[in-house]
Amino acid sequence: MNSPTTSEARPLVFTNARLVDPASGREAPGAMLVQNGAIADIAWDEPVRPGPAEAEVVDCGGLVLAPGLVDMRAFVGEPGAEHRETLKTASEAAAAGGVTTVVCMPDTDPVVDEPSIVDFLLRRARDTAIVNIHPAAALTKGLEGREMTEFGLLMEAGAVAFTDGARSVTNAQVMRRALTYARDFGALILHHTEDPDLVGSGVMNEGELATRLGLPGVPREAEIIMLERDLRLVRLTGARYHAAMVSCATSVALIERAKAEGLPVTCGVSINNLTLNETDIGDYRTFLKLSPPLRSEEDRLAVVDALARGVIDVVVSDHNPQDVETKRLPFAEAADGAVGLETMLSAGLRLVHAGHISLAGLFAAMASRPAALLGLPAGRLAVGAPADLILLDPDEPYVLDKANLHSRSKNTPFDEARLEGRVLKTFVAGRKVHDISLAS
Repeated sequence: MNSPTTSEARPLVFTNARLVDPASGREAPGAMLVQNGAIADIAWDEPVRPGPAEAEVVDCGGLVLAPGLVDMRAFVGEPGAEHRETLKTASEAAAAGGVTTVVCMPDTDPVVDEPSIVDFLLRRARDTAIVNIHPAAALTKGLEGREMTEFGLLMEAGAVAFTDGARSVTNAQVMRRALTYARDFGALILHHTEDPDLVGSGVMNEGELATRLGLPGVPREAEIIMLERDLRLVRLTGARYHAAMVSCATSVALIERAKAEGLPVTCGVSINNLTLNETDIGDYRTFLKLSPPLRSEEDRLAVVDALARGVIDVVVSDHNPQDVETKRLPFAEAADGAVGLETMLSAGLRLVHAGHISLAGLFAAMASRPAALLGLPAGRLAVGAPADLILLDPDEPYVLDKANLHSRSKNTPFDEARLEGRVLKTFVAGRKVHDISLAS
């Protein structure tokens, strides 16, 4: 596993904190001691506890101290498209948004389909990134959907999961073989469930609004049919399977049924599909051209409800930086994607403030559950766990200015949005990597 290199740091004592542990669901006042990059002691219901004489004391002032987020789906340009994003800029955006672990997708140039490229990414992240970076390797060679990659060698090199990123494996026989192979290695398959033939030339959710805007639509069935096929293959193979992003009520029902059958199935949802709907596209706003597309408000409410009930396991940023040349185009011609590492938590807090989900529930979907799926020790407040922590004011209001984002690309769907909740400090292995008070 990759983590930023740290020098010996002074112990840290966090006092007067509102501790939130998503792994246990516990939330209470308390204090915490961090030593040697790990949590050394937690004092629940005891806001002040003295630490070693040499310790640095951080008075949290009653604000939330929680595990850093684990984002299972982020596209980073490096290698090959550093003009869009680098590991350095992505990690800075992540730290500002409270994300301390990032799983980067294999859609790079070259594609992450060889152990040497996994090794390159880990070494590059070690040298330039300020948060934990874990590569996901390609499911098929060249992301072409025809020939499986060498799962065993890629896992040995450090790949934490297998996916073709924004592409779906349309060949059912190839997908069956990949699932069988993954089962034998204990590997996790992350799949983008969208039939490209049904998507066709579609650019937004199919329906009345698309017709009124004069834009070709993407039917929900493009997602539903691919997901249903995959679930049948999971029944056949018994492999661990994660639907990367679901976006509609029927997909939720399919996942819920599969879980009731005891299948080893999990799923995620993009923060965009949780908090925005198709009407937000407004006057052809290309920053909201996404895959899967923003759906109807009814579908959005269905995925919010599924998240609250635990049917949807994780929330992802689906961070996908695009430069102005690919976004400053007519809507139908613009590239899919939006940046999201820096805004995922603030946007998700909309659901907390609206009463749809508890704060611990949101952190479970953004930290402890993704960490557990990936086999990482992060995402929890426990003695011995990595001191990947964030100090959060969940109520601080602000208006997002895309010019202030740390990402190299600025294609955020939340530009000029009113948000509540800011990450004030971020720590990775006990080392401070973000402090809003020091921002210029």
